[in-house]
Amino acid sequence: MTVSYARKPQLVCPAGSLRALQLAVNAGADAVYMGLKDATNARNFAGLNFDLEQAREGVAHAHAKGAQVLMALNTFARAQEPERWWRAVDLAVEMGADALICADTAVMAYACREHPQLRLHLSVQASATSYEAIEFYREHYGIQRAVLPRVLMLSHVGHVLRNSSVEIEVFGFGSLCVMVEGRCALSSYVTGQSPNNAGVCSPPSAVRWVDKAGAVQVRLGEVLIDEFGPTEPRGYPTLCKGRFAVDGVRDYALEDPTSLNSMALLPELMAMGIAAIKIEGRQRSAAYVEQVTRVWRAAIDACFAAGSGQGGRFAVQPQWAATLAEHAEGQQVTLGAYSRPWR
Repeated sequence: MTVSYARKPQLVCPAGSLRALQLAVNAGADAVYMGLKDATNARNFAGLNFDLEQAREGVAHAHAKGAQVLMALNTFARAQEPERWWRAVDLAVEMGADALICADTAVMAYACREHPQLRLHLSVQASATSYEAIEFYREHYGIQRAVLPRVLMLSHVGHVLRNSSVEIEVFGFGSLCVMVEGRCALSSYVTGQSPNNAGVCSPPSAVRWVDKAGAVQVRLGEVLIDEFGPTEPRGYPTLCKGRFAVDGVRDYALEDPTSLNSMALLPELMAMGIAAIKIEGRQRSAAYVEQVTRVWRAAIDACFAAGSGQGGRFAVQPQWAATLAEHAEGQQVTLGAYSRPWR
């Protein structure tokens, strides 16, 4: 039986640099999300993000190719200097951003008051997991889209969609988080810094690599979170993916290094009416962005064609799966919270 989809979801891809933005757009992204080189976005660390000249060039390139630019102003404004966030909103409008991705009600209130024509998307950093929460932001701040945290089962996503009057965006591929988005109590405790405003859950200033007896120890603050052999691959150290001794066994105590890959669920997500599929990874390389974008572009197009009766039955192609596995943490993928067979 042919399933008819009401819409083809936007493919929203990360742009941590001008090169990544250009490659994402050229590879088929419908929209890219980016941030400025300051504390107004939640990936604020060295080597990432855009100065004003790069941002303007990136917006111009995206628009010339028919793609949208979503500006991430998704941290919480500091009470002692909220003007920095107000300026960022004004700059986003000036350079032609198509929407803001926000979490802070103060930022949303300023945007509503000063730029009522501007689209607002509710960031995953707001941790809105129910349609009641999403409707609150719509009623008070006029949001037009909400990005769901990566903690909901597929049935819960459907419940939100059936009861919400705003567009819903979900994550399709990338890193997972076992904590409330952007508010990791573990890394805050160990580093003394907010993961939201520090730009990453393991701030570079807190990470230490120590050579010791033929191994490399990695510490976050003063806490030993892993130890690697001389030839063992080393990912960026996060406390939740550290290996610890528990009952005499040294292993990943909280979370294995693995990435979300929901491609197999595309037919269900599209039948629900998802407005956008988001790829995580502004901190990843431009090559990652390009290759992951190309794969997801092909998959979304194939799934939509299958739903309209023009492309046979949708199936995840082996080459797509292989490419995504190469870019996954630990070369492993999971359906994450979307699928909980143990329930």
